[in-house]
Amino acid sequence: MRNTHANTTIAGHFGHVNHHFAIAEDITVSSPTGRIVVNLRTNGAGIPRYRIDFNGKAVIRDSQLGLEYRELPNMTEGVSIRELARSSADNEWQQPWGERRDVRDHYNELLIALERTALPAQQLNLRFRVFNDGVGFRYEMPAQGDLGAVDVVGELTEFGFVDQRDVTALYIRGEDRDRYETLYESVPYEAIHTAATPITFKRPDGIVVSLHEAALVDWAGYTLISHSNPKTLRTRLAPWSDGTAVKTAVPFKSSWRTVQIADSDVGLLNSDLILNLNEPNKLGDVSWFKPGKYTGIWWEMHRQEYTWGASDKHGATNERVKGRIDFAADYGFDGVLVEGWNVGWDGDWWSNGGVDFSFTETYPDFDMPMLSTYAAERGVRIIGHHETSGNVALYNATLDEALDYYTKYDVNLIKTGYVAWSKGLRRLDDKGFPRYEWHDGQWAAQEYIRVVLEAAERKISINTHESIKDTGLRRTYPNWVSRESARGMEYSSVGAADGVNPPDHDLNLVFTRMLSGPMDYTPGIFDLTYRDLETPARVKSTLAHQLALYVVLYSPIQMVPDYREHYERYPDAFQFVLDVPTDWEESIALDGAIGDYVVYARQERDSKDWYVGAISGNNAHDTKLSLNFLEQGASYTAQIYRDGEKAHWENTPFDYIVETREVTSADTLNLRLAAGGGFAIRLHEH
Repeated sequence: MRNTHANTTIAGHFGHVNHHFAIAEDITVSSPTGRIVVNLRTNGAGIPRYRIDFNGKAVIRDSQLGLEYRELPNMTEGVSIRELARSSADNEWQQPWGERRDVRDHYNELLIALERTALPAQQLNLRFRVFNDGVGFRYEMPAQGDLGAVDVVGELTEFGFVDQRDVTALYIRGEDRDRYETLYESVPYEAIHTAATPITFKRPDGIVVSLHEAALVDWAGYTLISHSNPKTLRTRLAPWSDGTAVKTAVPFKSSWRTVQIADSDVGLLNSDLILNLNEPNKLGDVSWFKPGKYTGIWWEMHRQEYTWGASDKHGATNERVKGRIDFAADYGFDGVLVEGWNVGWDGDWWSNGGVDFSFTETYPDFDMPMLSTYAAERGVRIIGHHETSGNVALYNATLDEALDYYTKYDVNLIKTGYVAWSKGLRRLDDKGFPRYEWHDGQWAAQEYIRVVLEAAERKISINTHESIKDTGLRRTYPNWVSRESARGMEYSSVGAADGVNPPDHDLNLVFTRMLSGPMDYTPGIFDLTYRDLETPARVKSTLAHQLALYVVLYSPIQMVPDYREHYERYPDAFQFVLDVPTDWEESIALDGAIGDYVVYARQERDSKDWYVGAISGNNAHDTKLSLNFLEQGASYTAQIYRDGEKAHWENTPFDYIVETREVTSADTLNLRLAAGGGFAIRLHEH
């Protein structure tokens, strides 16, 4: 277990001001291996700038830094730069659950001060941490004089790319009305106007870069916007309804701006930078959360066969819930999610909280006491659901009552929903008037965490949908176990409003959204075509691809969403769903290319068994899977679930083969991925 830390203080008191402005000498800090170098300076106008080099090549060219305030002088020009302290760390810490048990936190750190070169004196610090897999930096204003409340109205952090004409980006638009639930596009860098993060860039020399943020706690999330010529991407903070970006007080610190860097596509996937920039676990023992699989009353509504609201086709009836409980119990699943059980779904619940949901009043055909007892008798738990329709004001006012209600019935996992437009979260101001806030604004960031903390007091875990972006806060609050924050499987249903997910959507998620943390994607649909192959709304993948998603798209809770009869139609394929765990000792992205394919291997926690998942996008791909990650000298039975020779997402999605081989770490498997295809493997040591 590594545990080393060194710190050197460079400068004296924070109040020092250099009134004789001059261009500062460059200040640099490097990663532990020296491959990544950050260079900091001010130019002739006293504008703070930074540059990031990788393997001797400029990756982020000279780019601006700084904050703008409402009443204070801006820290964007006319400043000098002074080094305050350097430190380094090389530690290992353990996740209570996750993609891997042990995480190495290895970096060099530099703290610098930006100081006004004219009165009134003012200081803003910048903290840079440089890891072997990227860079994190944030703004910190230390206590100074009698400064108290501060309104931040803008941030001038820029990301300028070198040789941008040859750089491509995989991204979704920023500030979209559907939040993050849109399709990723691969475009030239020059085509970007607004972008949400994570956004991933590919250079012609093979270097890949992803921009995002970490530890978004008491700050506003940012969107990237096109700025200046040559084109630079600048951060734009999600504002409050009154236009202020961040309302804070001295001392304060922003979230971390992150730049993940690798020399290959697959190298980007093995980064722990986002997690490492978050604070350690603040909840203590969270062993009461158990990773696992669940089923539920959900997919049937997206198939439009039943309804959330009361009707003659109401989904959350006692009979149907008991059927899902029986399914879970018979096959060893841990829980049953129930949506549409509570009064309030009959109105227009999409319209920004126009409906007052009750979080304790059930529909007459849903008997919570009886069903929770029935579930307990069968060794299963009910998984709760709180839909707010964006009416966070109402949810806040009734949160204690809502959580206590579920505690009474032994519910220890809740899916929360915030169905509303991206600027549609309803709050009440100090005069009781409704205001509407961004999902990624500072107020929203605080509110999501408040729910997580209130739930933790009752040993309840939270799975957030229609939510703020993931920024690694599961490290600090390990009961925040998963979230949506992207376009999930529901967009491959009959009810998808704007077309279903294309074959490459899952693959695009791997190189973007999944870099930020777990996603409750709800994989594992077996009835791929619903009615027939010509149905416009259908799942555009092969059956083997659906199996592989349980390995490729990580979450400590994985849904088994389809109907029992659909799984039992393919019992040999269903066996992989039954076997695959959701908590891992180690995870390794083995191979892959943006837009083409990806291969993951994950070792089951507290076991010597490994699982491999691979998926392709629009095109077929032949892979050579080296098993050198297995323990040398050990023998394994490989249970392989793969596309058949004629498999193709469009016409032959059900062509799959299940086979068994004896293998060792010296073996290589040659496996074909069909278009929209995949393979899944269980490697059982014997």
